[in-house]
Amino acid sequence: MLDKIITRKLGGVAHKIHIVSENPQLPVLLELHGGPGVPSRHGIPRDAEIRAHFTRVGYDQRGTGAAWAVKPAAVTLDAMVEDAAELCAYLKQLFHKDRVFVLGGSWGSALGAYLAARHPEHVAAFVGFGQLIDFARNEELSYEFALQAATQAGDTKSLKTLAKIGYPVNAQYKGGLRGMIRQREVMNKYGGFSPGKTGGKKAGGGYVETFAKPIFASGEYTPYDIFGIFWGGFWLPRTLGKEIGTLSLPRDCTEFQVPVFIFDGRQDKNTPAALVEEWFAQIEAPRKQLHWFENSGHGPLRDEPEKFKALLFGKLGEVAADLQSQGITV
Repeated sequence: MLDKIITRKLGGVAHKIHIVSENPQLPVLLELHGGPGVPSRHGIPRDAEIRAHFTRVGYDQRGTGAAWAVKPAAVTLDAMVEDAAELCAYLKQLFHKDRVFVLGGSWGSALGAYLAARHPEHVAAFVGFGQLIDFARNEELSYEFALQAATQAGDTKSLKTLAKIGYPVNAQYKGGLRGMIRQREVMNKYGGFSPGKTGGKKAGGGYVETFAKPIFASGEYTPYDIFGIFWGGFWLPRTLGKEIGTLSLPRDCTEFQVPVFIFDGRQDKNTPAALVEEWFAQIEAPRKQLHWFENSGHGPLRDEPEKFKALLFGKLGEVAADLQSQGITV
């Protein structure tokens, strides 16, 4: 079994990449983390079922984790897309593949959509979940959900919090990332992150419980990497914030030359599911499917794992068989 962390420059920036493979003949699955700035390569070795179907690859995107030491001006959406494309090219060469599969969640789902649209030569198919569609509209709908839920509950403390951070303007709250975290805590409190988990930060999947603890308890990251996570959390939203505030898949990503599968939680208020259908209807692709997870929020792999994995294995297996019949190796 291959399980290694390598350092490789992508776009001139040193990145750490975690690769796990039980068989190098398996299709390669490149997994794009969320945030931006919330690394998830510590999850790559986990889940024996996924490992049995794919060679899993995760990496820290520029501006966070091991890839934090870069000038702020160099952290752009375009640069991140090209980093991912360069990594795809490397993985194709390393494992003797013609294309790789791409799986993106939350922020990673937007990054994956741009990657698939711009670089179909690398991508066998794209799967998005917790799909981010339009950052400005996303934050408006998420804030409105939190405000309505807190109002109906008579939750004066949460209402004061929402008033303090203010209505988002171009996806930006007063206080930047701190303001967004406060909004998410209220939203999570009322099940917007994961349905049925309500009644407080921990029950609703607060930032620390959902993201920070798994990262720091994993043993995956060196002190250098952890510093990069904190550093990226401080300045990444300020650097990338204005640009991602204008991110729009309906404007930029509607034409694909590769299959597109969206696995989305119907109850998601973190990246509101209401925006997904509008964008999906505009997509032109050789194959596209939208699968709803009725009992899921932002993380259907966590909320409904059996259904998620069955769909993932089934749909990508079909694509792999089709490509292989054309002489394309995945």
